Amino acid sequence: MRDNLLVRPAEQRDFAEWKVLWDGYNAFYGREGETALPDETTRRTWSRFFDGYEPMHALVAEQSGRLLGLVHCIFHRSTTSDGAVCYLQDLFTLQSARGKGVGRALIEEVYTLAEKAGCSRVYWHTHQTNTTAMKLYDKVAEHSGFVVYRKMLSS
Repeated sequence: MRDNLLVRPAEQRDFAEWKVLWDGYNAFYGREGETALPDETTRRTWSRFFDGYEPMHALVAEQSGRLLGLVHCIFHRSTTSDGAVCYLQDLFTLQSARGKGVGRALIEEVYTLAEKAGCSRVYWHTHQTNTTAMKLYDKVAEHSGFVVYRKMLSS
């Protein structure tokens, strides 16, 4: 499948197909129906990818004119590095594209983008139940051993 797969920055014209992928990603993590993200949040997120002042990036995997996957990443400073680091925030492929190299190609393109930006590290989180994705992650990165804690705030 990777032979004619194109991984590229998202373009404004991609919104409708990107939104299908975005909705699938959010549904995977339980954000659908009554718990779905507000449309305003989705629109704001999409607009940030095209704002030169935002450190957010969106890439898509395309084959034969159809989007098969997305990845979003954010560059930010770190207290342990002189340069920036890259947080791979969202990764999703259509069910029909899984196990065919699409996710790997998206991750590898994030590595390239981060390296060009002078980042010293790319990292991400996934849920412990996401065992299918973790099979790929174990091949393309090392498990850091860190456990994530969070507190949701009202704002």
